[in-house]
Amino acid sequence: EIPIHSTGFEDCDVSFPSLPSDEYILTSASAPVTTSEELVVNFNVFERIKKKTKEDEQEAESVIADDAVQTTTTTRTSDDELNALLKTSQAPMTSQLLPPSSASTLVESMAAHEEMQYLNLIRDIIDHGVQRGDRTGTGTLSKFGVQMRFSLRNNVLPLLTTKRVFWRGVAEELLWFVSGSTNAKDLQDKNIRIWDGNGSREFLDSRGLGHREEGDLGPVYGFQWRHFGAQYTDMHADYSGQGVDQLAKAIDAIKNNPTDRRILVSAWNPAALDEMALPPCHMFCQFYVADGALSCQMYQRSADMGLGVPFNIASYALLTRLVARVCDLDAGEFIHTIGDAHVYLNHVDALRTQLTRIPRPFPRLVINEEKRDIDSFSYEDLTVEGYSPHGTIKMKMAV
Repeated sequence: EIPIHSTGFEDCDVSFPSLPSDEYILTSASAPVTTSEELVVNFNVFERIKKKTKEDEQEAESVIADDAVQTTTTTRTSDDELNALLKTSQAPMTSQLLPPSSASTLVESMAAHEEMQYLNLIRDIIDHGVQRGDRTGTGTLSKFGVQMRFSLRNNVLPLLTTKRVFWRGVAEELLWFVSGSTNAKDLQDKNIRIWDGNGSREFLDSRGLGHREEGDLGPVYGFQWRHFGAQYTDMHADYSGQGVDQLAKAIDAIKNNPTDRRILVSAWNPAALDEMALPPCHMFCQFYVADGALSCQMYQRSADMGLGVPFNIASYALLTRLVARVCDLDAGEFIHTIGDAHVYLNHVDALRTQLTRIPRPFPRLVINEEKRDIDSFSYEDLTVEGYSPHGTIKMKMAV
Protein backbone atom coordinates (compact mmCIF):
# COMPACT_ATOMS: atom_id res chain seq x y z
CA GLU A 1 0.00 0.00 0.00
CA ILE A 2 1.23 3.47 -0.81
CA PRO A 3 -0.33 6.25 1.29
CA ILE A 4 -0.03 9.64 -0.34
CA HIS A 5 -1.47 12.96 0.69
CA SER A 6 -2.56 15.67 -1.67
CA THR A 7 -4.08 19.06 -1.19
CA GLY A 8 -7.59 19.98 -2.14
CA PHE A 9 -6.22 22.56 -4.56
CA GLU A 10 -5.76 22.14 -8.31
CA ASP A 11 -2.05 23.03 -8.08
CA CYS A 12 -0.77 20.69 -5.40
CA ASP A 13 2.32 21.87 -3.52
CA VAL A 14 3.33 18.30 -2.70
CA SER A 15 4.89 16.16 -5.40
CA PHE A 16 5.01 12.39 -5.50
CA PRO A 17 5.88 9.75 -8.10
CA SER A 18 3.37 9.30 -10.89
CA LEU A 19 1.33 6.13 -10.41
CA PRO A 20 0.30 4.48 -13.70
CA SER A 21 -3.32 3.31 -13.63
CA ASP A 22 -2.44 -0.08 -15.10
CA GLU A 23 -0.16 -0.79 -12.11
CA TYR A 24 -2.00 0.81 -9.17
CA ILE A 25 -5.62 1.19 -8.13
CA LEU A 26 -7.06 3.65 -5.62
CA THR A 27 -8.50 1.62 -2.73
CA SER A 28 -9.31 4.28 -0.14
CA ALA A 29 -9.34 8.02 0.34
CA SER A 30 -9.78 9.98 3.52
CA ALA A 31 -12.20 12.79 4.08
CA PRO A 32 -10.53 16.23 3.87
CA VAL A 33 -8.43 17.22 6.89
CA THR A 34 -7.37 20.77 7.80
CA THR A 35 -3.82 21.07 9.15
CA SER A 36 -2.62 23.56 11.75
CA GLU A 37 -1.49 25.73 8.82
CA GLU A 38 -5.11 25.67 7.54
CA LEU A 39 -4.12 23.60 4.53
CA VAL A 40 -6.83 21.19 3.39
CA VAL A 41 -5.39 17.76 2.60
CA ASN A 42 -6.63 14.24 2.05
CA PHE A 43 -4.81 10.92 2.29
CA ASN A 44 -5.18 8.28 -0.39
CA VAL A 45 -4.13 4.64 -0.48
CA PHE A 46 -3.21 2.86 -3.70
CA GLU A 47 -2.62 -0.87 -4.07
CA ARG A 48 -0.14 -2.21 -6.58
CA ILE A 49 -1.65 -4.80 -8.89
CA LYS A 50 0.35 -7.98 -8.90
CA LYS A 51 1.66 -8.76 -12.37
CA LYS A 52 1.13 -12.34 -13.46
CA THR A 53 4.14 -14.17 -14.88
CA LYS A 54 3.94 -16.98 -17.41
CA GLU A 55 4.59 -19.42 -14.56
CA ASP A 56 1.64 -17.95 -12.62
CA GLU A 57 -0.63 -18.34 -15.64
CA GLN A 58 0.46 -21.93 -16.25
CA GLU A 59 -0.09 -22.79 -12.58
CA ALA A 60 -3.48 -21.07 -12.58
CA GLU A 61 -4.59 -22.99 -15.66
CA SER A 62 -3.82 -26.24 -13.90
CA VAL A 63 -5.84 -25.51 -10.74
CA ILE A 64 -8.73 -23.26 -11.78
CA ALA A 65 -11.86 -25.16 -12.72
CA ASP A 66 -13.78 -24.24 -15.86
CA ASP A 67 -16.55 -22.56 -13.87
CA ALA A 68 -14.30 -20.72 -11.41
CA VAL A 69 -13.96 -16.94 -11.24
CA GLN A 70 -10.44 -15.56 -11.42
CA THR A 71 -9.83 -12.30 -9.53
CA THR A 72 -6.99 -9.81 -9.48
CA THR A 73 -4.70 -9.97 -6.44
CA THR A 74 -2.78 -7.12 -4.88
CA THR A 75 0.49 -6.82 -3.03
CA ARG A 76 1.26 -4.54 -0.10
CA THR A 77 4.34 -2.37 0.07
CA SER A 78 6.51 -2.93 3.13
CA ASP A 79 7.25 -0.13 5.60
CA ASP A 80 10.85 0.02 4.33
CA GLU A 81 9.65 0.39 0.75
CA LEU A 82 7.14 2.99 1.88
CA ASN A 83 9.76 5.07 3.68
CA ALA A 84 12.05 4.88 0.66
CA LEU A 85 9.23 6.01 -1.60
CA LEU A 86 8.38 8.96 0.64
CA LYS A 87 12.04 10.02 0.76
CA THR A 88 12.35 9.96 -3.04
CA SER A 89 9.08 11.83 -3.53
CA GLN A 90 10.69 15.14 -2.52
CA ALA A 91 7.59 15.99 -0.52
CA PRO A 92 8.79 17.77 2.62
CA MET A 93 5.29 18.38 3.94
CA THR A 94 4.57 14.64 3.99
CA SER A 95 7.06 14.01 6.79
CA GLN A 96 5.54 16.89 8.76
CA LEU A 97 2.01 15.55 8.42
CA LEU A 98 2.70 11.87 9.03
CA PRO A 99 3.24 10.72 12.64
CA PRO A 100 5.99 8.26 13.53
CA SER A 101 3.55 5.37 13.22
CA SER A 102 2.88 3.66 9.92
CA ALA A 103 1.25 5.88 7.32
CA SER A 104 -1.07 2.99 6.52
CA THR A 105 -2.34 3.01 10.09
CA LEU A 106 -2.92 6.75 9.86
CA VAL A 107 -5.08 6.40 6.76
CA GLU A 108 -7.07 3.55 8.29
CA SER A 109 -7.75 5.61 11.42
CA MET A 110 -9.13 8.57 9.49
CA ALA A 111 -12.69 8.93 8.27
CA ALA A 112 -13.01 7.67 4.71
CA HIS A 113 -14.08 10.00 1.94
CA GLU A 114 -17.70 9.02 1.39
CA GLU A 115 -17.32 9.13 -2.40
CA MET A 116 -15.20 5.97 -2.11
CA GLN A 117 -18.43 4.05 -1.43
CA TYR A 118 -19.58 4.92 -4.93
CA LEU A 119 -16.21 4.23 -6.58
CA ASN A 120 -15.76 0.91 -4.78
CA LEU A 121 -19.26 -0.16 -5.76
CA ILE A 122 -18.58 0.73 -9.40
CA ARG A 123 -15.37 -1.31 -9.33
CA ASP A 124 -17.11 -4.25 -7.65
CA ILE A 125 -19.91 -4.28 -10.24
CA ILE A 126 -17.48 -4.09 -13.17
CA ASP A 127 -15.22 -6.81 -11.72
CA HIS A 128 -17.81 -9.15 -10.22
CA GLY A 129 -21.26 -8.15 -11.47
CA VAL A 130 -23.60 -10.54 -13.26
CA GLN A 131 -24.03 -9.81 -16.97
CA ARG A 132 -27.72 -9.39 -17.74
CA GLY A 133 -29.96 -8.24 -20.54
CA ASP A 134 -32.21 -5.25 -19.92
CA ARG A 135 -35.21 -3.34 -21.24
CA THR A 136 -33.07 -0.99 -23.35
CA GLY A 137 -31.17 -3.79 -25.12
CA THR A 138 -27.82 -2.29 -24.08
CA GLY A 139 -26.78 -4.96 -21.58
CA THR A 140 -25.58 -4.47 -18.02
CA LEU A 141 -23.31 -5.75 -15.28
CA SER A 142 -25.38 -5.92 -12.11
CA LYS A 143 -25.35 -6.55 -8.37
CA PHE A 144 -28.43 -6.83 -6.17
CA GLY A 145 -28.92 -5.21 -2.78
CA VAL A 146 -26.37 -2.50 -1.90
CA GLN A 147 -26.31 0.59 0.30
CA MET A 148 -24.38 3.86 0.64
CA ARG A 149 -24.55 6.47 3.43
CA PHE A 150 -23.75 10.17 3.14
CA SER A 151 -23.53 12.73 5.93
CA LEU A 152 -25.41 15.99 5.33
CA ARG A 153 -24.17 17.72 8.46
CA ASN A 154 -22.45 21.10 8.37
CA ASN A 155 -24.17 21.91 5.06
CA VAL A 156 -22.13 19.28 3.20
CA LEU A 157 -23.61 18.30 -0.17
CA PRO A 158 -22.59 14.86 -1.52
CA LEU A 159 -22.12 16.05 -5.09
CA LEU A 160 -19.61 13.63 -6.60
CA THR A 161 -16.23 15.09 -7.44
CA THR A 162 -14.55 12.44 -9.60
CA LYS A 163 -16.58 13.86 -12.47
CA ARG A 164 -18.60 17.04 -12.84
CA VAL A 165 -22.26 16.49 -11.94
CA PHE A 166 -24.86 18.76 -13.57
CA TRP A 167 -25.97 20.50 -10.37
CA ARG A 168 -28.43 22.86 -12.00
CA GLY A 169 -30.13 19.86 -13.60
CA VAL A 170 -30.26 18.06 -10.25
CA ALA A 171 -31.80 21.04 -8.47
CA GLU A 172 -34.31 22.01 -11.16
CA GLU A 173 -35.50 18.42 -11.53
CA LEU A 174 -36.02 18.04 -7.77
CA LEU A 175 -37.95 21.32 -7.62
CA TRP A 176 -39.97 20.09 -10.63
CA PHE A 177 -40.85 16.94 -8.66
CA VAL A 178 -41.85 19.05 -5.66
CA SER A 179 -44.11 21.19 -7.86
CA GLY A 180 -46.05 18.10 -8.96
CA SER A 181 -45.42 18.77 -12.66
CA THR A 182 -45.48 15.95 -15.22
CA ASN A 183 -44.57 18.16 -18.18
CA ALA A 184 -41.07 17.51 -19.55
CA LYS A 185 -41.29 20.80 -21.45
CA ASP A 186 -41.08 22.68 -18.13
CA LEU A 187 -37.51 21.41 -17.88
CA GLN A 188 -36.80 21.84 -21.59
CA ASP A 189 -37.66 25.53 -21.25
CA LYS A 190 -34.77 25.76 -18.75
CA ASN A 191 -32.47 23.89 -21.15
CA ILE A 192 -32.58 20.75 -19.02
CA ARG A 193 -33.17 17.79 -21.29
CA ILE A 194 -32.81 14.78 -19.02
CA TRP A 195 -36.43 13.74 -19.65
CA ASP A 196 -36.46 14.38 -23.41
CA GLY A 197 -35.87 10.73 -24.32
CA ASN A 198 -38.68 9.35 -22.17
CA GLY A 199 -41.07 12.10 -23.26
CA SER A 200 -40.40 11.78 -26.99
CA ARG A 201 -43.12 10.85 -29.47
CA GLU A 202 -41.32 7.62 -30.34
CA PHE A 203 -40.92 6.53 -26.73
CA LEU A 204 -44.48 7.36 -25.71
CA ASP A 205 -45.80 5.42 -28.71
CA SER A 206 -43.64 2.44 -27.73
CA ARG A 207 -45.29 2.50 -24.29
CA GLY A 208 -48.79 2.46 -25.81
CA LEU A 209 -49.29 6.13 -24.92
CA GLY A 210 -49.87 7.42 -28.43
CA HIS A 211 -52.81 9.52 -27.24
CA ARG A 212 -50.47 11.61 -25.10
CA GLU A 213 -48.99 14.91 -26.19
CA GLU A 214 -45.22 14.82 -26.61
CA GLY A 215 -43.60 15.70 -23.29
CA ASP A 216 -46.56 14.44 -21.23
CA LEU A 217 -44.93 11.89 -18.94
CA GLY A 218 -48.10 10.79 -17.19
CA PRO A 219 -48.54 10.39 -13.41
CA VAL A 220 -44.81 10.14 -12.62
CA TYR A 221 -42.84 11.21 -9.54
CA GLY A 222 -44.20 14.68 -8.83
CA PHE A 223 -47.80 13.67 -9.43
CA GLN A 224 -47.51 10.76 -6.99
CA TRP A 225 -45.74 12.89 -4.38
CA ARG A 226 -48.44 15.57 -4.43
CA HIS A 227 -51.62 13.89 -5.80
CA PHE A 228 -51.34 10.16 -5.07
CA GLY A 229 -54.53 8.34 -6.09
CA ALA A 230 -55.99 11.17 -8.19
CA GLN A 231 -57.31 10.36 -11.67
CA TYR A 232 -54.75 11.52 -14.23
CA THR A 233 -55.94 13.16 -17.44
CA ASP A 234 -53.04 15.11 -18.93
CA MET A 235 -50.15 17.39 -18.03
CA HIS A 236 -52.23 20.56 -18.40
CA ALA A 237 -55.00 19.74 -15.89
CA ASP A 238 -55.25 21.42 -12.49
CA TYR A 239 -55.09 18.74 -9.78
CA SER A 240 -55.29 21.08 -6.79
CA GLY A 241 -56.91 19.35 -3.82
CA GLN A 242 -57.03 15.98 -5.59
CA GLY A 243 -55.43 12.82 -4.24
CA VAL A 244 -53.07 12.56 -1.27
CA ASP A 245 -50.37 15.20 -0.89
CA GLN A 246 -47.79 12.81 0.54
CA LEU A 247 -45.05 15.41 0.78
CA ALA A 248 -47.22 17.83 2.77
CA LYS A 249 -48.37 15.02 5.07
CA ALA A 250 -44.75 13.94 5.63
CA ILE A 251 -43.75 17.49 6.54
CA ASP A 252 -46.70 17.77 8.92
CA ALA A 253 -45.72 14.49 10.61
CA ILE A 254 -42.08 15.54 10.94
CA LYS A 255 -43.19 18.75 12.66
CA ASN A 256 -45.90 17.31 14.90
CA ASN A 257 -45.11 13.61 15.35
CA PRO A 258 -41.39 13.21 14.62
CA THR A 259 -41.10 9.70 16.11
CA ASP A 260 -43.72 8.37 13.69
CA ARG A 261 -42.38 5.37 11.77
CA ARG A 262 -44.75 5.94 8.85
CA ILE A 263 -43.26 9.12 7.41
CA LEU A 264 -42.93 7.92 3.84
CA VAL A 265 -43.36 9.38 0.36
CA SER A 266 -43.96 6.84 -2.41
CA ALA A 267 -43.81 7.27 -6.17
CA TRP A 268 -44.69 3.60 -6.74
CA ASN A 269 -48.40 3.35 -7.52
CA PRO A 270 -49.15 -0.06 -9.11
CA ALA A 271 -52.54 1.14 -10.34
CA ALA A 272 -50.92 3.90 -12.40
CA LEU A 273 -47.73 2.26 -13.71
CA ASP A 274 -49.13 1.64 -17.20
CA GLU A 275 -50.01 5.33 -17.52
CA MET A 276 -46.44 6.46 -16.80
CA ALA A 277 -43.87 7.09 -19.50
CA LEU A 278 -41.41 5.37 -17.17
CA PRO A 279 -42.22 3.61 -13.89
CA PRO A 280 -40.29 5.19 -11.00
CA CYS A 281 -36.75 3.97 -10.40
CA HIS A 282 -36.36 5.74 -7.04
CA MET A 283 -39.57 4.37 -5.58
CA PHE A 284 -40.01 5.75 -2.08
CA CYS A 285 -38.23 7.44 0.78
CA GLN A 286 -38.63 7.45 4.55
CA PHE A 287 -37.80 10.31 6.90
CA TYR A 288 -36.38 9.86 10.41
CA VAL A 289 -35.83 12.45 13.14
CA ALA A 290 -33.27 12.00 15.92
CA ASP A 291 -31.44 14.53 18.11
CA GLY A 292 -32.79 17.47 16.17
CA ALA A 293 -31.62 16.18 12.80
CA LEU A 294 -33.59 14.86 9.83
CA SER A 295 -32.33 11.84 7.90
CA CYS A 296 -33.77 10.24 4.78
CA GLN A 297 -33.51 6.73 3.37
CA MET A 298 -34.47 6.16 -0.25
CA TYR A 299 -35.08 2.80 -1.94
CA GLN A 300 -34.24 2.60 -5.62
CA ARG A 301 -35.39 -0.52 -7.48
CA SER A 302 -33.16 0.14 -10.51
CA ALA A 303 -30.01 2.25 -10.50
CA ASP A 304 -27.94 3.33 -13.50
CA MET A 305 -24.66 3.68 -11.62
CA GLY A 306 -22.90 5.74 -14.27
CA LEU A 307 -25.46 8.40 -15.14
CA GLY A 308 -28.37 8.19 -12.74
CA VAL A 309 -26.93 7.52 -9.30
CA PRO A 310 -24.74 10.66 -9.04
CA PHE A 311 -27.95 12.63 -9.77
CA ASN A 312 -30.02 10.58 -7.33
CA ILE A 313 -27.58 11.03 -4.43
CA ALA A 314 -27.50 14.80 -4.84
CA SER A 315 -31.26 15.02 -5.49
CA TYR A 316 -32.35 13.27 -2.29
CA ALA A 317 -29.66 15.07 -0.31
CA LEU A 318 -31.25 18.30 -1.54
CA LEU A 319 -34.77 17.07 -0.74
CA THR A 320 -33.65 16.22 2.80
CA ARG A 321 -32.07 19.65 3.23
CA LEU A 322 -35.20 21.44 2.00
CA VAL A 323 -37.56 19.42 4.21
CA ALA A 324 -35.22 19.93 7.18
CA ARG A 325 -35.26 23.68 6.55
CA VAL A 326 -39.08 23.75 6.40
CA CYS A 327 -39.26 21.76 9.65
CA ASP A 328 -36.57 23.83 11.42
CA LEU A 329 -34.25 20.84 11.80
CA ASP A 330 -30.63 20.16 11.00
CA ALA A 331 -29.88 17.68 8.23
CA GLY A 332 -28.48 14.34 9.37
CA GLU A 333 -27.80 11.66 6.80
CA PHE A 334 -28.93 10.38 3.41
CA ILE A 335 -29.02 6.59 3.09
CA HIS A 336 -29.23 5.23 -0.45
CA THR A 337 -30.51 1.65 -0.68
CA ILE A 338 -30.48 0.04 -4.12
CA GLY A 339 -32.03 -3.13 -5.53
CA ASP A 340 -30.56 -3.69 -9.02
CA ALA A 341 -27.35 -1.64 -9.12
CA HIS A 342 -26.07 -1.85 -12.67
CA VAL A 343 -23.41 -0.54 -15.02
CA TYR A 344 -24.38 -0.39 -18.68
CA LEU A 345 -21.84 -2.16 -20.87
CA ASN A 346 -21.30 0.98 -22.95
CA HIS A 347 -20.38 2.90 -19.77
CA VAL A 348 -17.59 0.57 -18.60
CA ASP A 349 -14.69 2.37 -20.29
CA ALA A 350 -15.84 5.78 -19.10
CA LEU A 351 -16.25 4.51 -15.53
CA ARG A 352 -12.80 2.93 -15.59
CA THR A 353 -11.48 6.41 -16.32
CA GLN A 354 -13.46 7.77 -13.38
CA LEU A 355 -11.97 5.11 -11.10
CA THR A 356 -8.49 6.53 -11.69
CA ARG A 357 -9.48 9.88 -10.19
CA ILE A 358 -8.97 10.90 -6.56
CA PRO A 359 -12.04 12.32 -4.76
CA ARG A 360 -11.92 15.97 -3.78
CA PRO A 361 -13.74 17.65 -0.86
CA PHE A 362 -17.52 17.71 -1.17
CA PRO A 363 -19.00 21.20 -1.58
CA ARG A 364 -21.37 23.00 0.79
CA LEU A 365 -24.98 23.89 0.03
CA VAL A 366 -26.29 27.19 1.39
CA ILE A 367 -30.07 27.74 1.25
CA ASN A 368 -31.79 31.13 1.31
CA GLU A 369 -32.59 31.74 4.97
CA GLU A 370 -35.82 33.57 4.15
CA LYS A 371 -37.51 30.57 2.54
CA ARG A 372 -39.48 28.31 4.91
CA ASP A 373 -42.19 26.80 2.70
CA ILE A 374 -41.59 23.69 0.58
CA ASP A 375 -43.33 25.25 -2.43
CA SER A 376 -41.42 28.53 -2.25
CA PHE A 377 -37.93 27.42 -3.26
CA SER A 378 -36.34 28.24 -6.60
CA TYR A 379 -32.94 27.40 -8.06
CA GLU A 380 -31.75 30.90 -7.17
CA ASP A 381 -32.27 30.09 -3.47
CA LEU A 382 -29.60 27.36 -3.63
CA THR A 383 -25.91 28.25 -3.56
CA VAL A 384 -23.21 25.59 -3.91
CA GLU A 385 -19.84 26.64 -2.51
CA GLY A 386 -16.47 25.01 -3.04
CA TYR A 387 -17.36 22.61 -5.84
CA SER A 388 -14.13 21.83 -7.70
CA PRO A 389 -14.66 18.48 -9.42
CA HIS A 390 -12.65 16.64 -12.03
CA GLY A 391 -13.76 17.10 -15.63
CA THR A 392 -16.97 15.89 -17.26
CA ILE A 393 -17.18 12.26 -18.38
CA LYS A 394 -19.68 11.68 -21.17
CA MET A 395 -21.90 8.59 -21.15
CA LYS A 396 -24.85 7.80 -23.39
CA MET A 397 -28.26 7.43 -21.73
CA ALA A 398 -30.00 4.10 -22.34
CA VAL A 399 -33.67 4.76 -23.21
